[in-house]
Amino acid sequence: MANYEALYRESLNDPDKFWGEAAAALHWEKPWDKVLDSDARPAPRWFTGGRINTCYNAVDRHVAAGRGAQAALIYDSPVTGQQRTYTYDDLKNEVAAFAGALRAQGVNAGDRVLIYMPMIPEAAIAMLATARLGAVHSVVFGGFAANELATRINDAKPKVIVSASCGIEPNRVVVYKPLLDAAIDQSVHKPSACIIKARPQAEAPLVAGRDLDWDAVVAEAQPTECVAVEATDPLYILYTSGTTGQPKGVVRDNGGHAVAIHWTMKNVYNVKAGDVYWAASDVGWVVGHSYIVYGPLLAGCTTIMYEGKPVGTPDPGAFWRVISEHGVKVLFTAPTAFRAIKKEDPNGDHLKKYDLSCMDALFLAGERCDPDTLFWARDKLQKPVVDHWWQTETGWAIASNPLGIEPMEIKPGSPTVAMPGYDVRILSEEGDEMPDGEMGNIVIKLPMPPSCLPTLWGNDQRFIDSYLSKYKGYYLTGDAGYRDADGYLWIMSRTDDVINVAGHRLSTGAMEEVLAGHPDVAECAVIGVADALKGQMPLGLIVLKAGVNRDDKDVASELVKRVRDQIGPVAAFKLVGVVKRLPKTRSGKILRGTMVKIADGESYKVPATIDDPVILDEIRGTLQAMGYARG
Repeated sequence: MANYEALYRESLNDPDKFWGEAAAALHWEKPWDKVLDSDARPAPRWFTGGRINTCYNAVDRHVAAGRGAQAALIYDSPVTGQQRTYTYDDLKNEVAAFAGALRAQGVNAGDRVLIYMPMIPEAAIAMLATARLGAVHSVVFGGFAANELATRINDAKPKVIVSASCGIEPNRVVVYKPLLDAAIDQSVHKPSACIIKARPQAEAPLVAGRDLDWDAVVAEAQPTECVAVEATDPLYILYTSGTTGQPKGVVRDNGGHAVAIHWTMKNVYNVKAGDVYWAASDVGWVVGHSYIVYGPLLAGCTTIMYEGKPVGTPDPGAFWRVISEHGVKVLFTAPTAFRAIKKEDPNGDHLKKYDLSCMDALFLAGERCDPDTLFWARDKLQKPVVDHWWQTETGWAIASNPLGIEPMEIKPGSPTVAMPGYDVRILSEEGDEMPDGEMGNIVIKLPMPPSCLPTLWGNDQRFIDSYLSKYKGYYLTGDAGYRDADGYLWIMSRTDDVINVAGHRLSTGAMEEVLAGHPDVAECAVIGVADALKGQMPLGLIVLKAGVNRDDKDVASELVKRVRDQIGPVAAFKLVGVVKRLPKTRSGKILRGTMVKIADGESYKVPATIDDPVILDEIRGTLQAMGYARG
């Protein structure tokens, strides 16, 4: 097996050789002139001069290699009671047909197609069909509010919008069409056509002259071949929340993305062609782009599209059923999913009903994984549990345990080491490198590796201001943490979640670790609230495990003592509130920033990505009872 340290050094010292060899595994219509163009602006670019088609590499290449009969995509939908398997042959035919339907509506290379879909196979087919034409897709999470959808329509200016009649939650049907119609009414830019996949659970009245039925246009379509584009041409735009309220359109290019994402499947996740890989996320998020659709298919794996939840569809054994039934080798999900399972089934009784011998490893990302959740998963699964760290902006792991290169010791709370291509540094506010063990701003020295964003859609200056301006020659991750003496990275919090208590910079993540280790705590969040004397004070909000029936004050006093014992009096941790649930985005990230604003009585915007806005009222009530949220 390769040596991680040697590969990592080579990736930084000779990126042309390292990534050139990785790129050779894919099909190129024309080889690149340069692996790395360091002079490109606003950021260095990869594989300039090369021409490639991402859909060809993800689908047609495997059919051409004689593996068309292998399962490419398994759709598993407990909310509708459906399962369906697409072979690579099937997928090629479906994608080529829908690409023909898009072409019939005038979509060509460089045009944008906005996709607003639930977790159904047609979402992946629409993404791949757009890529087949050399066009640019922008997937918006299904069920997003109309005004948020409108801002994305105005920014991306799609020629066509692809949607469905509805999405399905465990207890309700989310009707999409009224949201889509309202968004188009609000937006200045108007698409020339909308293609709607009708689902039996909801009607979708079509607007004459604009809206088309998916099945009808596919039936009439002429299947279309792949169109090669420049490696530096965009494959997709994915919007992430911006601090101004205006979303940032992260751009992903075709060449660098395909090379890096393909490389990760073997080297990070240790899967190969024919293996079953499951990212339990949504196509609306970056994990869905990288590891439901593109990564597994580029590698010739079988990918799973799961339309369900970790609990409630029908029970906390849902994930174990999918793994057992479909032979999943690697599962990738968010720590939130496992906290939900742990809360409902703390003893793992549901897990004991299934044979998980097919499974090699669990990967967690999307938020910091508290050690308690990692220990629980490792104990119950008896498999390696890998916490890895990355961002929408990078598209793949900045830090991980590289199981396919050299499996390393797992240190709970750390995503292990920087991946090849990422020159990670820890800098002080003034730009000085921090010694091992000391917290600072986590940055990546340019050039970023392939697949990382080269800019924001239509806004080079905002890209520079947001990511490149604080430290010249470095990308600012917005995360704070440190590197230990063994080279392991510790991502403690977003930079704005480092709180300053009486002049001491303290990590809310470190306090959350202590709280999460209490046997009665299912999940928690620590936020910094304004304090006239100390500047900020840490306040912990906790959710108790199912079945815990104790006085909240007793639990709170134990938690205060734990933080005092394990972090010290310097943390000044005295404030604990017990809540039924924490506010989260649909991808599972806890909305700490919003809770801070509520606590401090500041005005705030209800995030479009929130799972359930009612939770914010519950949080406000708890904070008011504690003497906060008085604005």
